Amino acid sequence: MESSSINTCKRTKKNIAKMAFVMITDPPGPEARALAEKELRETEENVKKSIETLKKYLEEDKTLYYSTDDEFLMIFLRPCKFYPESALELMRRVADFKVKHASLLDNLMPSDEKEAFTEHNIVNVLKNRDHKYRRVMVVQCGKGWNPSKVSCDQIFRMFYLIHELAMQEPETQIYGTVVIMDFDGLSMKQVTGLTPSFSMRLLSFIQDAMPLRLKEVHFVKQPFLFNMVWQMFKPFVREKLRKRMFFHGSKMSSLHTHIPPSHLPKNYDGELPEIDYGSIDWYPVMVSNENKVREWNSYGRRK
Repeated sequence: MESSSINTCKRTKKNIAKMAFVMITDPPGPEARALAEKELRETEENVKKSIETLKKYLEEDKTLYYSTDDEFLMIFLRPCKFYPESALELMRRVADFKVKHASLLDNLMPSDEKEAFTEHNIVNVLKNRDHKYRRVMVVQCGKGWNPSKVSCDQIFRMFYLIHELAMQEPETQIYGTVVIMDFDGLSMKQVTGLTPSFSMRLLSFIQDAMPLRLKEVHFVKQPFLFNMVWQMFKPFVREKLRKRMFFHGSKMSSLHTHIPPSHLPKNYDGELPEIDYGSIDWYPVMVSNENKVREWNSYGRRK
């Protein structure tokens, strides 16, 4: 590697170490726009036509209430590759999911799970994006999670709140997201803390009611006991999601075939500094975007 490249790499690592977690809501840059056109059919003509059609569908469907702002509709059109019929179906599924799980999701605000976010570092979002510019969420499913302190229902609510923020980032809508499930130190305490209803709800959310592109799910550091957890989820995983799931065990070199060390922290044998931040550090970002969360809470089936 040339010395200039090495210096650039060092500067990047140093910048990431200093960086605070920030949401990026700027319009997509040239690279993102190029990818969106290639993978999502996001041309000027398709965008215009799809937005007009989806607005018409929403006006005709008196059972749904959603914003009809162009920017908002893009949240649903992008994962559906600008097919307005598919976007409308997604909006219906999102609305029905919210009704079905109203006891967990009705008027859910970040402050409702403040303690889970700030005192228990179970869910983390990497400050840096990966080599494909995707957001990376890390979930501590092993010794880092104490089910007697944070229930699996609370973890689901945390996932739900995080996805609401991720949806607001246009480039995340395009590039998608990646999840690393870290099972280091998994014991029976965590296995018994995962309920079948949580498994079904989480997979229903991911596969039917999440307007985000989930590109990969990586399972790492999972011991033999993990098989008990996997048996709970396996029957409900559809082929599309199954193809995006990768099981690495303790072999970080296996994870590196999907995300290179240059974009991973030392925790996963990466070249970036060890993670020294957690949800307590980016919880304020959630609070500062409470207006967006409150707005999302108002959408769905008309009452």
